[in-house]
Amino acid sequence: MPQLNPTPWFPILALSWLIFLTILPSKVMAHAFPNEPAIQSTEKPEMAPWAWPLQ
Repeated sequence: MPQLNPTPWFPILALSWLIFLTILPSKVMAHAFPNEPAIQSTEKPEMAPWAWPLQ
């Protein structure tokens, strides 16, 4: 069964992981978001009780 021979597949696996671990992190870390998130207020809004309309 030739598919069980790891000789041709292990170097391909090792090379692909080497590429993933060297090239992709720099591209991911260089990503910039178009809009910076707005800082939320720490004050809680004043809550008013809800009066259900009578039918």
